[in-house]
Amino acid sequence: MAVSIPEYLAGDEFADFDRLINERVRLGILSVLAVNSSASFSELKGILDTTDGNLSTHARRLEDAGLVDCRKTFKGRKPHTEYHLTAKGRSSLERYLTQMETLIAAMRNEQ
Repeated sequence: MAVSIPEYLAGDEFADFDRLINERVRLGILSVLAVNSSASFSELKGILDTTDGNLSTHARRLEDAGLVDCRKTFKGRKPHTEYHLTAKGRSSLERYLTQMETLIAAMRNEQ
């Protein structure tokens, strides 16, 4: 049985689909930062219900791509990590959401 790609997925708007963002924890990090000026590591961990290692790995991928900015300081003697969404991160998230909205609309119109 041959599987064909729906016409709406073959269009140019999906040629640059951002696979980096299309992962639950990374999308969650960007979403939290899009509606908050910043979030600490502990806050993100609680909101996203993930482990230290998992959050750290995904946050690092976003940081390496320039989508989030990470600032490490100390509060007393405890390390404190704070994340902020960069301009590139905001535009990447907006492009991703537009692509997803287009996909959802196209799927609903085919039914």
